Amino acid sequence: MDPTHQDAHPDARVDGSPDARVEDGPDDRPDDRLVDAYLRRLGVVRPPRPTAAALSELHLRHLLTVPFENLSVQLGERIVLEERRLVEKIVEERRGGFCYELNGAFGTLLTALGFEVTFLAARVFGEPGRLGIPYDHMALGVRTVDDGAWLADVGFGAHSHHPLRRADRGEQKDPGGVFRIVEAEAGDLDVVRDGSPQYRLEARPRALGDFVAGAWWHSTSPASHFTRSLVCSRVTEDGGRITLSGRRWKVTGPEGESEETELVTDEEVLGVYRERFGIVLERVPEVRAVEAGPRG
Repeated sequence: MDPTHQDAHPDARVDGSPDARVEDGPDDRPDDRLVDAYLRRLGVVRPPRPTAAALSELHLRHLLTVPFENLSVQLGERIVLEERRLVEKIVEERRGGFCYELNGAFGTLLTALGFEVTFLAARVFGEPGRLGIPYDHMALGVRTVDDGAWLADVGFGAHSHHPLRRADRGEQKDPGGVFRIVEAEAGDLDVVRDGSPQYRLEARPRALGDFVAGAWWHSTSPASHFTRSLVCSRVTEDGGRITLSGRRWKVTGPEGESEETELVTDEEVLGVYRERFGIVLERVPEVRAVEAGPRG
């Protein structure tokens, strides 16, 4: 999660409903048709083996084609942490999502392709150096057949374009910056970008359903960055980034130079969603008012 920003059933829906759960079943994972459609959206062929090179290509193509966005939060759409549903949202609805959805779907794809994948919980560093809630962010631990363990993350907004080596404690240069993975307290790891800590990663593997509480909080709390803003963003082919924040359109170049434009009409906003992100919407999303709960 990039908000500069209790265990649950793995198929729980994030809609605030106490009985919004479904039983495990044979249709929870995507079939070969969905997996192939996912790969077509990314613009890659199915890799013959789960290698480090294949992982790196999939990681970059995901960032180039599937946007980081919180539109479901502001459109009042249900966020469902089920493997098949996450993939369907990306493939059939041509949407993106925030960390739980993007890394949840990407981890499901990698598993289907033969990679060994674990879901990892993290807490994002805020200001000044304060950590966010438990299950604040989801990242992926990935093992390949040829080159060890990796940290993959296609759901943190501006981050590394390629997976990071989990065991490497030196500088790892990437088009997204210079990264380091640093030992922290209690066996945790701090992921650092350009000298600034981004999030603290737990070593313990988690299940997809463990993140339901974090996703619910980020979708409903007035203190969450995602209930107070609109964002839709992706990496561009030249290594830059395009971002639509409400009506503010920003193009960032590979060297960090940027240009911003305020979009005036609804047609302009819907056109950017459609033409630059491939997202077709019937109406312009607006930040919805979220009431604070009672204080204890």
